[in-house]
Amino acid sequence: MSRTELRAARAKRHLRVRSKVQGTASRPRLCVFRSLNHIYAQVIDDTQGRTLATASTLESENKSELDGKARTAQAGLVGSLIAKRALGLSVSEVVFDRGGYRYHGRVKALAEAARQGGLKF
Repeated sequence: MSRTELRAARAKRHLRVRSKVQGTASRPRLCVFRSLNHIYAQVIDDTQGRTLATASTLESENKSELDGKARTAQAGLVGSLIAKRALGLSVSEVVFDRGGYRYHGRVKALAEAARQGGLKF
């Protein structure tokens, strides 16, 4: 498959997931985006259309912790960071949106670290 076909297939899967997953004020959506080198996570309230908390491997305050680690380990650190920031906003339960990616590898590491950080989903 070409790169455009792969992206179109992921977008189609993401739309299928998003038709079933909706974030509310009491239980926002934890959305994951995975690029080739980085991973991003957002806690989103879909009723208001607001992003409540974000975390990624690109943040300058975490660069020292992330340097030299594998991408799966970096995803785990992002998961624990998003859990800490969400709990700081008194959000303890979320709905997990894997973004059309398989629950495997970096996505799974982020989710498990967020669970260990105190988020329930």
